[in-house]
Amino acid sequence: MQKLIFTPTPLSEAYLVHSKSFEDERGSFSRVFCIEEFFDIFKGNIAQINHSVTLTKGSLRGMHFQYPPHAEAKMVKCIKGSVYDVIVDIRQNSPTFLQWFGTTLSANNQSMIYIPEGFAHGFQTLEDHTELLYLHSKVYTPEYEGALNSFDETLNINWPLPISNISEKDRAHPMIQKDFKGVIV
Repeated sequence: MQKLIFTPTPLSEAYLVHSKSFEDERGSFSRVFCIEEFFDIFKGNIAQINHSVTLTKGSLRGMHFQYPPHAEAKMVKCIKGSVYDVIVDIRQNSPTFLQWFGTTLSANNQSMIYIPEGFAHGFQTLEDHTELLYLHSKVYTPEYEGALNSFDETLNINWPLPISNISEKDRAHPMIQKDFKGVIV
């Protein structure tokens, strides 16, 4: 019995993932990941699981990715609060190259997003004290870290709130240059 529902996003090979929740007088139970249900889209195994806590509504994190051969697929789930989650396709020769997609992930809606290799990822918190859980297909490798600037006019991402907090590192990420060809995954 399938317990996860995969809905394609407008970006090639990226999906919103909804879990069927089972509830009774004790509370609820839902599946976050099953290799059998993800077999066709999640390449590799889960190599790392991360948990982030962001304290202030309006905070921005992103737009992060890893270069090949350490490019990673991710599954992101909001476990407390809510975020506006954004992905950008940076795969060379992709039909959706440099297009972005944003969606609200929240503890209430229980939605997740599957992000394939070759995508940049970031989010803005919509509530104070928001927590995300990330499942990664590769271990974080700092020397292969890459990022796009969240305010790049080429992307023109519509962040829903005024930015209340962003790290200096994220603020300083480079703008996309005319010769940017993307990544090969």
